[in-house]
Amino acid sequence: MRLEDALGRIVALDAPARRVVSLVPSETESVVALAGVDRLVGRTEWCEEPAGTIEQVPTVGGTKDVDVDAVLALTPDLVLANQEENTRAAVERLAAAGVPVHVSFPCTVVESLAYVDRLAELLGVPPPRLEAPPRRHPRVRVFAPVWRDPWMTFDGRTYASDLLAWLGADNVFAERPRRYPLAADLGAAPARDPGERDTRYPRATVEEIGARRPERILLPDEPFRFDESHLAEVRGWGLAARVELVSGKDLFWYGVRTLAAMRRLSEQLEQE
Repeated sequence: MRLEDALGRIVALDAPARRVVSLVPSETESVVALAGVDRLVGRTEWCEEPAGTIEQVPTVGGTKDVDVDAVLALTPDLVLANQEENTRAAVERLAAAGVPVHVSFPCTVVESLAYVDRLAELLGVPPPRLEAPPRRHPRVRVFAPVWRDPWMTFDGRTYASDLLAWLGADNVFAERPRRYPLAADLGAAPARDPGERDTRYPRATVEEIGARRPERILLPDEPFRFDESHLAEVRGWGLAARVELVSGKDLFWYGVRTLAAMRRLSEQLEQE
């Protein structure tokens, strides 16, 4: 089979992949759900789902510091990577060694569901043919950070923002790109041309967050691990917004998790 990946590269396999190394946590979870854990011969240290099963698979470093030699030693017939989560250097080294590397980059719910079908094809298993539920019209204004000190969130070009939009949640930073340098992003200096740098993750002051009038503030437990102590901090801002913890995996992990995550998040957003 021959498939084009997110980088426009052709990934060619003579047969369905039997020895897979996944460098993306959500894709690791998807492989196990579609074809079983036996298809995986390697994963990153951040690939922790499905818990209780995935621990038997050897690790090959983190998502940003992949041990390429360890990956090659596992003799995979397919490596799964993501344009955002993994480094170009690691992907290029693996490809140069002759290993098929499929690079994904789903940025919407529809693209996430299409990715699952594509992964099933790579694995030679029946595609689940998942369908998204009806899209709801925006009814609540939401702010969801991914980091603090400084506060950082995501704009409308991200998977998380599109997922929230499907649930009727309007990301208050959807139209606000990241500005360079840091002082410009925080409103204290003129912005410069970002070049090829990613502008989808703006940093903001508490004052700007408040000015955008969120009605709900969702604090995920990854990539920054927000917890009960941060609830008190954010509630101390004095905004007219409900502040609550939310699953970072449900908000940011694409793949087989998407539809169940949408149900869980929808139920949470419907709570008054």
